[in-house]
Amino acid sequence: MSVLSGARIFDGERFLDDHVVVIEGARIAAIVPHTDRPHGEVHDLGGGLLAPGYIDVQVNGGGGILFNDDPTPEGIAQIAAAHRKYGTVGLLPTLVTDTPQVMAAAIAATREARQRTPATLGIHLEGPFLDPLRKGAHELGYIRDLEPSDIATIAEANCGAVILTLAPNRVGAADIAKLAQHGVLISLGHSNASYAEACTAVKAGARAFTHLFNAMSAPAGREPGMVGAALDLDEAFVGIIADGHHVHEANLRIAFAAKRHDRFMLITDAMPPAAGGPDQFNLQGRRVTRADGYLRLEDGTLAGSVLTMDEAVRYAVNDVRLDLADALAMASRIPATFLRRDMELGRIAPGYLASLVHLGDDLRVLETWIEGRPNADGC
Repeated sequence: MSVLSGARIFDGERFLDDHVVVIEGARIAAIVPHTDRPHGEVHDLGGGLLAPGYIDVQVNGGGGILFNDDPTPEGIAQIAAAHRKYGTVGLLPTLVTDTPQVMAAAIAATREARQRTPATLGIHLEGPFLDPLRKGAHELGYIRDLEPSDIATIAEANCGAVILTLAPNRVGAADIAKLAQHGVLISLGHSNASYAEACTAVKAGARAFTHLFNAMSAPAGREPGMVGAALDLDEAFVGIIADGHHVHEANLRIAFAAKRHDRFMLITDAMPPAAGGPDQFNLQGRRVTRADGYLRLEDGTLAGSVLTMDEAVRYAVNDVRLDLADALAMASRIPATFLRRDMELGRIAPGYLASLVHLGDDLRVLETWIEGRPNADGC
C-alpha cells in the first residue's frame, strides 16, 4: 500500500482538498480525508494537483520516432516513454495512410506492445480510406478504397481499442456498420463529405470526428458540412488539436459553446519532433520541418504537430479560457469514455487503475504513475 498526500485532487469531475489517494498494487483502493489516512508508505507530493493521467488517442510519434517508420513494440515503447514525461499515461500509436503491409506490421506490433507497455491502449489507423480532396499530409499514392479483406484485418486486430479514421463519402454505411459491430471505433475525417453523408455514417455506427476543423468540409449557410455535423450530433465525440496553430482559439470557444462538454477530447497528433525529437524528419520520403512551433511539408501543408498533452491542457486553460476541470476531463475522462475504458481510466476512484499525473501550479508535469508504478519504474 502507498498513500499519495499533500496535493489537491481532481477526481475526474470535482476537486478535493485535504484528501489522500490510497494505492494498492495497480489500482486505487480509496480516497479519504487526510485525517483518516491509513498506515502505509506515505508520499508527500508537496502541493500541486493530482489528476487522472492524460490519454491521447492520436499519437503519430514522439522523441524522434515515427510509428510508420518503426512499427515495432520497441518503437511504441519509445514513443510512450517520450510522451509520458508530459503527462500521457495511455495512448494509441497512430499510423498515417500507408501500405497494407505496414498496416499489418503496425497492428502486430501494437498487439505485442500491449503485453509489454501498459501505456499502449490500442491503435489508431488514420487512413488509408480517405478523401484525396482533403488528404492533408497523407500520401496520395497510398489512399485507396476499403476492401473486404481490410474489414477482416481491422476487425480481427485484437490489440485493444482500434480507431479507424475514414472518409464517409468514400466508405459506405454498410461497411461502417460492419466495422462498428466488431467494436472498431470509427472516426470521420480527411473528407469533403456533406452534412448528410456525415450524419448517415454516424447513424451507421461512427462515433467521432478526427481533429475537428482540420481536413474536413467547413460550414456554409446552406451546407453545414462535416464541422457542422460534428457540432450538431449530440453523441459524437470530437478530437481537437489545441496548439494555437491548427485551430483559431475563437473557433475552439465557439465549438465548446455549441456542443455538450463531455464529448471533446484533446489530442496531440504528435510527430517525431514532439516530446524531445529533432526539428526535421522524413514522412514517406517528404521532408517535414518544425518552425515557429508547428510542422510543415515543403509545400506548406501542416503535417501533424509538436504538441504534448500538458501543453494542450495549458493552452485550453490559458488561451481558450476553458475551466480547468473541463480541460483536465478532455485530456483524461472523456477519451477514456470514447475508448470504452471509462470503468478503469480517467478518474481517481476506488477500483480504477492508478494511472495518474501530478501537476505543479503552472500545470506542468511533476510526476506520473501508470498502473501504480511511478515514472522512475518506466512505462
